[in-house]
Amino acid sequence: MVEVSTSVLTVEKENIMQTIYDLEVGKTDYFHIDVMDGKFVKAFTSNIMEEYCGYMKSVSTLPLDVHLMVKDVKKYIDIYLNYEPNIITFHIEAVKSEEEAIELINYIKSNNCKVGIAINPATDIKKVYNLLDKVHMILVMTVVSGEGGQALIEETLTKISDLKKYIEEKDLDIDIEADGGIKLNNVEKVKSAGANIIVSGTGIVKQNDFGSVIAAMKD
Repeated sequence: MVEVSTSVLTVEKENIMQTIYDLEVGKTDYFHIDVMDGKFVKAFTSNIMEEYCGYMKSVSTLPLDVHLMVKDVKKYIDIYLNYEPNIITFHIEAVKSEEEAIELINYIKSNNCKVGIAINPATDIKKVYNLLDKVHMILVMTVVSGEGGQALIEETLTKISDLKKYIEEKDLDIDIEADGGIKLNNVEKVKSAGANIIVSGTGIVKQNDFGSVIAAMKD
């Protein structure tokens, strides 16, 4: 069975508290926090995501799955460590070298937080292979980073499959998270490709019954 990380990116502020409650009742495994800086991607969401993290920590014990789509990775790591997330994931495209990536990985770990690396659809999956034994998760973007509500890019499923095969060959203990355009009508393809954590936003929060959708995605 896979786990589900629900993105709150598209939730309106006036609905966030009820949504937090409904997602917890609906048995999501994580709250997925999409942090954008207006530089790495066009949108800027950090202020509202910080606000949402504050609400979540005040009323829920569910873990935070923080996805940084930012250029100044260290700055935003420090901001979101304040909310005691389960994991912080940053983009391989946001760092200048493998050495910089390793420094950031070690910094996140030193703050008692798990760490993930995210990779965009256009980036070769082999770019993260040397980091797999140092992180807890690889997040494969199945849409272009930066917006909610996009359609899943089918070609990214091959990337997930290739990553899964490599992880099994090397006998590594690491999660594969898939993020972008995942809904009930395509989640089986994503799971079959090898992802064991599914990120869904509008596929869940725009539905009437969160619990039934989450259960169907997990099954």
